[in-house]
Amino acid sequence: MSLSSIADNESRVDASSAAQSGWERLPAEYAIPNQPPSIEESQQYCRHLAQSHYENFSVASWFLPRSVRQHFYNVYAYCRISDDLGDEVGDTRLSLELLDQWEAELDACYGGSARHPVFIALSETIRIFDIPRRPFADLLQAFRQDQTVNRYPTFEDVLGYCQYSANPVGHLVLYLCGYRDAERQSLSDYTCTALQLANFWQDVSRDYAKVRIYLPLEDLSRFGVTEADIRDCKNGAAFREMMRFEVERTRDWFRRGYPLIGKVDRELAIDLELFTRGGEEVLNAIERQKYSVLGRRPAISKARKLALLARAVVGKVI
Repeated sequence: MSLSSIADNESRVDASSAAQSGWERLPAEYAIPNQPPSIEESQQYCRHLAQSHYENFSVASWFLPRSVRQHFYNVYAYCRISDDLGDEVGDTRLSLELLDQWEAELDACYGGSARHPVFIALSETIRIFDIPRRPFADLLQAFRQDQTVNRYPTFEDVLGYCQYSANPVGHLVLYLCGYRDAERQSLSDYTCTALQLANFWQDVSRDYAKVRIYLPLEDLSRFGVTEADIRDCKNGAAFREMMRFEVERTRDWFRRGYPLIGKVDRELAIDLELFTRGGEEVLNAIERQKYSVLGRRPAISKARKLALLARAVVGKVI
């Protein structure tokens, strides 16, 4: 069965139930099929999804040992569809329903009766690496939270969100690379949280368009910034000073995660450094814009991306 036949199988899901469930708002291949594909077809599905949807993931995967590359694709496919269920449906009720259905498939995966190709592929990954259910479920908690919470009173509240939205990804990566200890997971949490924060500060206007503000309300109040300033893209002195504060605080979280790079094998260390430097480059881009992120999303130039990649390549061969 090819990828197209998997999509055909999924398209035969009862049309009325699909319309009611909201799957029709997403790519056809996302739907849960009536008949499960084979493990080979499921792995091809995840590999295609990972390689076609996320440039940075594809680049990072060059440095992964070949023996675990497919398993990273499987985990990525799970994260990709989970994220889209929360962000691409456009209806809170339907998103929550889809996330519930997706979690039911997660339960079926751990029970040996999944039908979706992502979970069929993932079941092999879970078995080989003995991965617990919690990090997968925690990600779904974050995507549910995005449907019901759009303001965060304190920085601690933002960190609480990152505990579900970002940190589980780091734990999954560590499991795939053979690390299960609390010390490495804690260090990973610093890096993953920092990456999530950098993304928030980069995407303030994009998130506001989705009626979300991840900047702590206590910081808006402290620096004299209003939601109207964000709405109207007013990069005034107060807003820029607040962003300077957030950027420096995020740099500190990256620094706290640095020791992890020296506590893992060479291949994973290269990936960790690549992602860490990439996140710090986002902060540098914000700084270069003098912290004026409203209405003009800071981005890493192609030259800087190539420099980061070259540095990683040198680290791989030396």
